[in-house]
Amino acid sequence: MRFYSYRATFEPGGRRGNVVVTFPDVPEAITQGRGETDARAMAEEALGLALLSYLERGWPLPKARAKGRNLIDIAVTPDVAAKLAVLEAFAEADINKSELARRIGKDEKEVRRILDPKHPTKLPALTAALRALGKRLVVGVMEAEAA
Repeated sequence: MRFYSYRATFEPGGRRGNVVVTFPDVPEAITQGRGETDARAMAEEALGLALLSYLERGWPLPKARAKGRNLIDIAVTPDVAAKLAVLEAFAEADINKSELARRIGKDEKEVRRILDPKHPTKLPALTAALRALGKRLVVGVMEAEAA
């Protein structure tokens, strides 16, 4: 099972009340928020954008290796996780967009949108693409860390 979760550091920012978030394994994901709750929300978004940019450039996603007591787990939002899963599965499948379109019963134009990291895609389309690529989306719920 694949998780799109990375450890982050939360440090005081230059302005009072600001919290700066960085990811040791994803150096492109840097953000800040007004307080820890806002910083967590901003971190999810920054992480998702950075990971999508990796795949857009044809780079593999970094391994989540960072460890430490002061690091906090941050996961991308569910819609971004599903998009990342589709992009990775498509790259592994060694098929073209026309073949994926045939498998999901859509035209190639829609498949191009599904595979565009910048294009928001609804969950049913992502689920259908994953199924056609031999994968399935599993949704889980965990306890949130105290903010």
